[in-house]
Amino acid sequence: MNDLLAAGFLRLGGFHPAGDYPLPPLSGGRPAKSLLLIGSTGPALWPVFEKSPEHTDGMPDPLDRYTKRVLSECAARHGFEALFPFEGPPYHPFQQWALKCGGFSPSPLGVLAHGTFGLWAGFRAAFLSAAKLPDALAVAEDGPCPACTEKPCLSTCPANAISLENGYDVPVCRDYLAANPAGDCWSGCLARRACPFGAPHRQSAGTAGFHMRSFAG
Repeated sequence: MNDLLAAGFLRLGGFHPAGDYPLPPLSGGRPAKSLLLIGSTGPALWPVFEKSPEHTDGMPDPLDRYTKRVLSECAARHGFEALFPFEGPPYHPFQQWALKCGGFSPSPLGVLAHGTFGLWAGFRAAFLSAAKLPDALAVAEDGPCPACTEKPCLSTCPANAISLENGYDVPVCRDYLAANPAGDCWSGCLARRACPFGAPHRQSAGTAGFHMRSFAG
């Protein structure tokens, strides 16, 4: 799907539902037989998004609105139905779907890590198909975190908001950001940037700053 790449997105994986793990039904109650996980990584999305009307219209949630417009159109062109992680409640289990696709592992930061993309794979949509797609096959590879021995993500956070025991402490992180308005974290999470996997796919400064501002809110 070249139109995905042109819009700053890519396919991160796929799977066929098993009997004990069905997918949400399609419109009209039809069963979905395949799921394609659509996302973004690294700096590819930001320059395309910057040129979109959503980026400059001053309305809330510009990236979510851009994502929904573009990926809904793409899904319709290819005969799929699109679901989005920001629609809810109830919210769709995108992390569970990514683990079903394979290649991902849970990380101490609460997001999933990928062997190629590291911590820089953002889940933007899921495309559901009424047909069983031959290329929507889960992979057998595990994500990188279980084999990572150094775990620099645990020692880099200046707020000490990340640990193996407690995971990611969001209130501690937000308090640190509020108390350090000129800190390096505002250019992107330092612990996330310390991950040795997926370095070529790190977010651009514009993307990282946008997400940090949205997170700190």
